[in-house]
Amino acid sequence: MRNPVSTVLSRARTVRWSRLFGLAFGTVMIAALAGCGGGDKAEVSGKVTLGDKPVAGFVTFITADGKEFTAPTDAEGKYLLVDVPIGPVKVGVKGAPGGAGGLAAPPAPKGAPEMPKEMTAGVGSGVPPPAKYAAPASSGLAYEVKAGKQTFDIPLK
Repeated sequence: MRNPVSTVLSRARTVRWSRLFGLAFGTVMIAALAGCGGGDKAEVSGKVTLGDKPVAGFVTFITADGKEFTAPTDAEGKYLLVDVPIGPVKVGVKGAPGGAGGLAAPPAPKGAPEMPKEMTAGVGSGVPPPAKYAAPASSGLAYEVKAGKQTFDIPLK
């Protein structure tokens, strides 16, 4: 027969180690989840204008690792990009295919949040951008994206 005191002490040590392990595991999981919480992503919005007129077309951000994020402009030249990684981006503004006429936005990538209706309704209803802004690599437009929401207005000349 086992000594009741040693049995109680053995159980107490097991419980203590289980709690310690659980606490350590929980701390690691919380830290891991915090890292996945979107702190390294941003929501960028703004308005694209040529002079004082809204621009019709699409805004494209290209990250340093070559990922591309594109959004249409609305009737007021406004755009919205979500889940953009933080860091430097090169920016391009391309006219809507076929010019003005309220073209529909391209389909969003699978799993992407749906854009508000007002952001897609007027694509093509402004002035076209100059062709020199079409390619992000040579447009001369660049920004530093930081975590969270921010506004980058894009005045074209």
